[in-house]
Amino acid sequence: KVVVKFLGVMQKHGYISEFEIVDDKRSGKIVVNLNGRLNKCGVISPRFDIQLKNFDKFMAQVMPSRQFGKVVLTTTCGIMDHEEAIRRHIGGKVLGYFY
Repeated sequence: KVVVKFLGVMQKHGYISEFEIVDDKRSGKIVVNLNGRLNKCGVISPRFDIQLKNFDKFMAQVMPSRQFGKVVLTTTCGIMDHEEAIRRHIGGKVLGYFY
């Protein structure tokens, strides 16, 4: 469920073209169609709490540049990228990143 929402955020920003959930009566599989824009995708484990004031410091540690890439957070308002969390003025737990 979390992976599907993570992929939805990636699709919204144009890093993947589409994905399909294949139900095999077990755990299920996800088929992802790439469009060549994705360089790296990673998960942050454990899911660290991050406050709004610490976003810049965390982004500098994880991202190669400030111009591109997204950090995905789970907040009380759902799963979103860091820019939307800054606009809504909320913090949350870090799920992963992609660029």
